[in-house]
Amino acid sequence: MKPDQARSDRLAAEITRSSSAQTYYTIRLLADRALVPDAYRAYAYFRWVDDLLDGDSASPAERSAFIQRQQHLLEDCYARKAGKTWGEGPGETCPEERMLVDLVAGDREPSSGLQSYLRSMMAVMAFDAGRRGRPISQAELANYSRLLSTAVTDALHHFIGHRAPAPHGEACYLPVQGAHIIHMLRDWSEDCAAGYVNLPREIAEGAGLACGDVADPAFRAWVRGRVRLAQQDFQAGRDYLAGNRCLRRRLACLAYISRFEWTAREIERGGYRLRAAYPERKSPRAAAWMLWRTVSSLLRLRRAAADPRDLALQPVRPEER
Repeated sequence: MKPDQARSDRLAAEITRSSSAQTYYTIRLLADRALVPDAYRAYAYFRWVDDLLDGDSASPAERSAFIQRQQHLLEDCYARKAGKTWGEGPGETCPEERMLVDLVAGDREPSSGLQSYLRSMMAVMAFDAGRRGRPISQAELANYSRLLSTAVTDALHHFIGHRAPAPHGEACYLPVQGAHIIHMLRDWSEDCAAGYVNLPREIAEGAGLACGDVADPAFRAWVRGRVRLAQQDFQAGRDYLAGNRCLRRRLACLAYISRFEWTAREIERGGYRLRAAYPERKSPRAAAWMLWRTVSSLLRLRRAAADPRDLALQPVRPEER
């Protein structure tokens, strides 16, 4: 391995580990061996982009210029890979940008899951960069969740069990869609403080609500509806996983679901009044519950796969896709 490549691998792994221990170990233990370095790059690059966009040191104009550069870099890499030119090129790249360049250079499949991940996640970043400080509509929020769920799901299928066939349809995106709903509720106060308001404009104007009205009965009723929607997504996702033959992919998905199911339960227990933080989600007790939930769900899926008659056909909810 070349020294530059080794440094890039270490940087990607370090960014991933410091940002999300769960993601780091999921990749290390469950991703296809040959794809582990790229999986770290894929996560680390967008973690770097997201941190820069969320920071307070850059002005709106600087954030806009930064994400436009990243979009240009992605398009230029794929254009040059196809033997075309797209603009004048990005010029010199920093170590973090080299992660994106290396990912595209190693993408040898047309319309790959990796390409879908890169393009969808870049669209998520661009949306976040442009919406900071302004209200968003229900349609914008739905498209935001659609892009994110597409990105994360396609990355999971690309890096874990890459050659293992899997049923593909609307249902495969629902676990991540549900997780995104809970993620936005969990980080509500932090996001609002940073200028990211995830309360749809139609709901805010119709009920006379603001971002900070977490104790208002109307706001809590809206939160309850969002939690119920996420729970439906989690169940539909479990039903989908029964037809997925890759054990490692099943395990990764179920662990991902259980992580956000725990937070959904805490929001329920709090009467749907969102708290400023949920630090206990990192406690040993929470970890034990998530492990139990993951293992019990995995065993249930294996029993269902052994007897297909046990699988209930679940209607795919078209809302938000």
